[in-house]
Amino acid sequence: MKRLLSIELQKIWKNKASRVLTITYFVLIALLALVSSFDFNIVGIKFRLADIGLFNFPFIWHALTYTAAVLKLFLAIVIVSMISNEYSYGTLKQNLIDGMSKKEFLLSKFYTAALFALISTIFIFIVILILGLSFSSYNEASIVFQDADYLLAFFVKLMAFFSFCLFLGILVKRSAFALGFLFIWNIVEFFLGIGFRYMFPNSNTIPEQIYRFLPLESMSALILNPARRFQLIKTMEKQMGGAENLTDYSVNYWQVLIVLAWTVIFMLMSYKLLKKRDL
Repeated sequence: MKRLLSIELQKIWKNKASRVLTITYFVLIALLALVSSFDFNIVGIKFRLADIGLFNFPFIWHALTYTAAVLKLFLAIVIVSMISNEYSYGTLKQNLIDGMSKKEFLLSKFYTAALFALISTIFIFIVILILGLSFSSYNEASIVFQDADYLLAFFVKLMAFFSFCLFLGILVKRSAFALGFLFIWNIVEFFLGIGFRYMFPNSNTIPEQIYRFLPLESMSALILNPARRFQLIKTMEKQMGGAENLTDYSVNYWQVLIVLAWTVIFMLMSYKLLKKRDL
């Protein structure tokens, strides 16, 4: 594993675009800490994010893992490029000639994706602790680590998404087309969701339960948008007479298993493609 990882990391670091995208991703996450000290002025009202409870434990685990997950597209581009460059520069064929098996080739990409996901998880963990311990109104250990399982959901989400990107890179061989396919599949899932609601017009739960088995939606369902959990939003909704929000935002471990299953499926399909394809 160490040898395969070393090969891939050298390729990424020597590629200027991949190097810039990787650094940008981690810099943007780090900037979350800097933004906390900024003064915002909206319609004459001045406030800081740190002063309105955004970084309070345990809410911060949900808020920051969701925000960081949005930035995953930066690393997705790097991962898709890892595959497309192998085809473009002919290094895949050369690696196979030099004795690397197709299984080792795929594992080298998977290990790199796993490393990105792990480092991202550790990095966001550090950022959350720094911000939370600096600005949270609560510092009891039982509250500080109450929702820390969002880190697990974050790691699993990244692993599944990167595995999907690997599969798309192998499927279409070109990074632009792979990212385009990713965008198109997102639209496909959206219309499938509408179709499920049409098939079950008298049920609100059945269409949603089916919808959450789709690849991208299952990943999104791991960490739901936390906006309506935020106390400021709750207060505004209450003042406007909105309905009480009954959504369960906790990490659903059945959903974790679904996403892990998709990760395995993507890697198996990638390996099957590599085995069948004449390189």
